[in-house]
Amino acid sequence: MTTSTGTLRVPGADGVAVAVHRWGGPGALPPVYLQHGFVADTRLNWVGTGTVAALLSAGREVVGVDARGHGRSDKPHDPVAYGEARMADDLRRVADALGHDSFDLAGYSMGATVAMLTAVTDRRVRRLVVCGAGAAVVEPGGAERHSVLMGGLAAALDAADVADVRDPATVFYRRLADALNADRRALAAHARAVHARGADLAAITAPTLVLVGDGDPLAVRPEVLAAAIPGARVAVVPGDHSTALRTPAFAAALVGFLGEDR
Repeated sequence: MTTSTGTLRVPGADGVAVAVHRWGGPGALPPVYLQHGFVADTRLNWVGTGTVAALLSAGREVVGVDARGHGRSDKPHDPVAYGEARMADDLRRVADALGHDSFDLAGYSMGATVAMLTAVTDRRVRRLVVCGAGAAVVEPGGAERHSVLMGGLAAALDAADVADVRDPATVFYRRLADALNADRRALAAHARAVHARGADLAAITAPTLVLVGDGDPLAVRPEVLAAAIPGARVAVVPGDHSTALRTPAFAAALVGFLGEDR
């Protein structure tokens, strides 16, 4: 069983506090920060999948951040409190609060966008793993199509009953939110504020791995995303958007890449 060494709360610039979970202690390499995907939280994406345990077995200190609106973090209902840019600022503030002058960073899906936005400006990011994201991040019209999808997710989360949600692209997330007893109003607020502008990925200086499932419809053509990040490489493992991060190959690829010297 993976037991946390402690949880703390770190306030953002607007006072919204995020929950921070910590495992292990300082080692030869800097800590690994983990940012989960939409609707999920640190425990679902990273603890339940075995990723935290794999990192601990490799001697790494691990920091998992529940994004605002998710997990044990604050959950305002105003869209102005959300967006991946705010989540990236929260992550930087967590590193400030913990006094880490260097850290590795992995993000899944929504967390992948947060991680990339963080790495664009924060040189403390030593190595970066972008998971569950592909060409749509950089291709023309990709951000707009993502905004449309998130608008549909907001409507699905606002629906009075899951039976009213007919779109197969959104019903999974509504069912997941219900299963987690999540705050659907908070999640819908983020869906309405989702990041829709291109990031300057060429400004990322950290060695980067784009890690995706071979059947993930939200991470197709990962080589296109990798080409936009200087020196990035691609690793493909079995699985779709829900199952890829649960495969042993996923944890092995992530842990192996983050264990490399610069």
